Amino acid sequence: MTMPQAYPATTDPRSHSSPSFDAFFSYGFRPFFLGAAVYAVLLMSVWLLWVVTAGAGQGAQWLPVAGSPYAWHAHEMVYGFAAAAVAGFLLTAVPNWTGTLPLSGAPLVVLFAVWISGRAALALSGFLPAWIAAGIDILFIPLLGGTAARQLFTKPAVKNLIFLVFLGVLALGNIVFHLGTLGIVSIDPLAIVRAALLMVAALIAIIGGRIIPAFTHNWLHLNGVAGPMPRRIGWIDALSIFSIATYALLQASGGPSILVGSVALVAAVINAVRLSLWRGWATRYAPIVWVLHLGYAWMVAGLLLGAASSLTGSIPAAAASHAIGTGAIGTMIMGVMSRASLGHTGRPLVAPQTIVLSYILVSLAALLRVAGPLAAPQFLTIEYTMAGIAWIAAFGLFAAVYGPILTTPRVHMKMARTRG
Repeated sequence: MTMPQAYPATTDPRSHSSPSFDAFFSYGFRPFFLGAAVYAVLLMSVWLLWVVTAGAGQGAQWLPVAGSPYAWHAHEMVYGFAAAAVAGFLLTAVPNWTGTLPLSGAPLVVLFAVWISGRAALALSGFLPAWIAAGIDILFIPLLGGTAARQLFTKPAVKNLIFLVFLGVLALGNIVFHLGTLGIVSIDPLAIVRAALLMVAALIAIIGGRIIPAFTHNWLHLNGVAGPMPRRIGWIDALSIFSIATYALLQASGGPSILVGSVALVAAVINAVRLSLWRGWATRYAPIVWVLHLGYAWMVAGLLLGAASSLTGSIPAAAASHAIGTGAIGTMIMGVMSRASLGHTGRPLVAPQTIVLSYILVSLAALLRVAGPLAAPQFLTIEYTMAGIAWIAAFGLFAAVYGPILTTPRVHMKMARTRG
């Protein structure tokens, strides 16, 4: 069959341009995708150092964060790493949905600086008045939401406005987290972060339900793969998202274990059915597509583990949280960032081999973190360290490969017809 193949236009000098401040801040995905990857490496490196030194009895007081180091780590994985990736996605997708101009230049610099300031404030919160660190951190999501709202309301659509609801819930959760950390309200900050993690998972369910079947359909059609195309069924899509969001709210409110577990089980089953309709196995030769299916499969696994944890108590809650956080969210973020960065900079949608390795390393990190403590709890420090190293390697490779792509101007492509 005849297939289109894209390659850089050698006559365009910008295809070999040097890094540029203007290029880097020309579109939201550029600073926030690279920022998410770099922060994933830095955050996990510091956390691993703390885990190793604490486990070796060498003192655990050197980390300059106020409150529980566990709460800081969990919070930053959601409100630092994942929030940056969500920002990069929304700042890129919303202009496409609404036909508005993307945030760029000075306003984008300010928003990115607010995100960085929040990370720095919490990393050094042991040296700052608690209310100042909290106030700086709380700013980012409302500013992101305001930016998205200004564009979304130029062409309102319920299916897109729902993102503002989720951003509002995440912002409220962050406020409650800090109120709990400050002792103003009697609530477990980690419980709030676990609920926020599930709200991000619900966002992943919304985004995944749009892009995974679409990208799979495109690849199957382009490559002439026989068989039915991916299907979407409205009530299954709606129930899959609603069940995860309900599970998150029940977690935050401390609902009865049998109810929490039952909702998690329903969410796992309905999302597994949803995933089965998307023909993931048929994309096994296209890493940039199958990685999205793999990420969604981790979501199903995490929901099943959450159900088992609440209903039987035989599975630690941390196993479910890391299956969803490291496995589902980490893998989906890696998959979306690697694809969107290529597409929006004018490059062919083919994952470099180094990035395929990154896909594998993220799932390896999740597997080590989830299954390791269940199979061999006597080696926790080793298992945590190995999982952390795999995570650092995955996002470090992404930063190394995509750094030049995200910091230089868009390339122009020619289309050639080749036999294949």
